[in-house]
Amino acid sequence: QVQLVESGGGLVQAGGSLRLSCAASGRTFSSYKMAWFRQAPGKEREFVAAIAGSGGATYYGDSVKGRFTISRDNAKNTVYLQMNSLKPEDTAAYYCAAKSIYNIGNMYRGGSYDYWGQGTQVTVSS
Repeated sequence: QVQLVESGGGLVQAGGSLRLSCAASGRTFSSYKMAWFRQAPGKEREFVAAIAGSGGATYYGDSVKGRFTISRDNAKNTVYLQMNSLKPEDTAAYYCAAKSIYNIGNMYRGGSYDYWGQGTQVTVSS
């Protein structure tokens, strides 16, 4: 069982930056692939980024590529999402998700993840 707690959301002006954090419980953090998803009101959940258990591979959604960076610190059981050059269309609730590295489900689909955080709101003003 893994519990995930996100933090770092808030209100920022367009062009600004935020860093989200997701702290995980448990002692086998490196055995989980971690991801960030987001969901804006009235829209479907969207894949943002994912990172391998070792941190050696990262993946991004097209809408954030080049602006967002996912990273992890396995010693701190924490995954981060550095968000730069924020746009109003980035406004959404952001969720951290985890699944076993042996779970071969499509990493871009939220349904393949076993554990979710409660979400943190990011609002970008124009």
